[in-house]
Amino acid sequence: MKHFGKHISQHGIENQGIREAKSVHWNLSVPQLVEAALSREEGVLAPEGPLLVSTGKYTGRSPKDKYVVKDAMTEGDVWWGSINQPTTPERFATIKERMMAYMADKELFVFDGYAGADEKYRMPVRVVTEYAWQSLFARNMFIREADGKKLESHTPEFTVIDMPNFHAIPEVDGTRSETFIFVNFTEKIVLIGGTQYAGEIKKSVFSALNYYLPKEGVMSMHCSANYGDSRDDAALFFGLSGTGKTTLSNDPERPLIGDDEHGWSDNGVFNYEGGCYAKVINLDAEGEPEIYATTRKFGTIIENTVFDPETRKIDFFDAKYTQNTRAVYPITHLTNVDLEGQMGHPKNIVFLTADAFGVLPPISKLTREQAMYYFLSGYTAKVAGTERGVTEPVPDFSACFGAPFLPLHPGVYAKLLGEKIDEHDAQVWLVNTGWSGGPAGVSDRIKLRYTRRMLTAALSGELDNVAFSEDPFFGLAVPAEVEEVPTQILMPRNAWADQMAYDDQATKLVGLFMNNFKNFESGVKAEVIAAGPKMAELA
Repeated sequence: MKHFGKHISQHGIENQGIREAKSVHWNLSVPQLVEAALSREEGVLAPEGPLLVSTGKYTGRSPKDKYVVKDAMTEGDVWWGSINQPTTPERFATIKERMMAYMADKELFVFDGYAGADEKYRMPVRVVTEYAWQSLFARNMFIREADGKKLESHTPEFTVIDMPNFHAIPEVDGTRSETFIFVNFTEKIVLIGGTQYAGEIKKSVFSALNYYLPKEGVMSMHCSANYGDSRDDAALFFGLSGTGKTTLSNDPERPLIGDDEHGWSDNGVFNYEGGCYAKVINLDAEGEPEIYATTRKFGTIIENTVFDPETRKIDFFDAKYTQNTRAVYPITHLTNVDLEGQMGHPKNIVFLTADAFGVLPPISKLTREQAMYYFLSGYTAKVAGTERGVTEPVPDFSACFGAPFLPLHPGVYAKLLGEKIDEHDAQVWLVNTGWSGGPAGVSDRIKLRYTRRMLTAALSGELDNVAFSEDPFFGLAVPAEVEEVPTQILMPRNAWADQMAYDDQATKLVGLFMNNFKNFESGVKAEVIAAGPKMAELA
């Protein structure tokens, strides 16, 4: 194999089973990766410098194509089912052997870096890709090593190998399709094939941290994080894709720690990543200036957006290819950011949901028991394009606001969260960034400026002196007023022209909550179950 790059790791890729390749490019700089991507016709440049790429057939994750190796180590602790589908060590070995043979005549790109800003819990990672732009994705997404000597001695603890043009054979590999994500926690490696969507790389590393770190007492979280006047004025924002984590955590008054994945240890909260993977559909400079600015910078990758083939001007409002258009950029592209990626224990925790029924309050205060109930429920609406096959908002329950990335049972993460809420006396809020005055397709989403104002009021302590009333359907504490926010939208029933229709929709959602929570009733205390909505009270 021919090796290229200024900083080649002494821990070669033969340690990952790759013994033959046409050439291997190690830890290339941003300009080198952009040049490689352009020369290989993997993408084109926009006028301001970002690399525009297409992920081809798949523009979102393929959760039904993920498999976890079931062996002596994982059999007793992985949360087996539709999210963590089991495969055998033998099938893993077979597909890995074929993948190694596939790479024998390929040009490969290697990124060595880290996941985890806290050095005590940091995991050295290696990402091996078929495309130069995917190596740039990994370089943007994970924490980079600036010291060349340390980079040359880098020894990965976890590896992702992504070969989009290598396909599974369903009848041989036991897969659903030619696309596959094979996770082996024992060998600490993930194999990805049949999809160009680079988000699979990011989420594979996140899933690994979600498996290993809770065993060290670290709460692993799908959330964004920022702080106010000091690192001790910390806040977390939980929520699935499309609920506003990235947008709302990019607050000009609060330095950002990270926008998607964090750990909460005895030392405080730390970012897992060194970059951001932001949705950019309908992005505009006025509504989201910080994120918009990153799409005008060299080194940013923009996926699946429509652009003029001659001028390369981007149209963020055109969803021709997908609603899940995204930009991936290093966190250094942001201005109001804490590059250390660490802060204290959170004073406030925010659960974000995009309620497609239009019946949840835009902001409400939760008791400790309600916090556990809504964390385990993880209600939101899947946004079109986030996953294959989803073409319109669909009500969804995703445990811990991130079920697709949870190798362990949700109860493990819920227990850790409850312990940390108790220990650090954090206040929890439920914020609906979805629809008001009617369901999706009939009404409009809640205005971003209203959501920002309500969050500011909550995080600053402004709501400490406001009266609250109880929502009759969900038992949530709703503020009577928030400055600059129309009073009629705070209690959602008042925002509907037809309040009987609201009652029908609210009753429907209550029933869905109750039915979903049956999955957790055997593992939680009675007071947590009692904290949820109750159909009997509606009658």
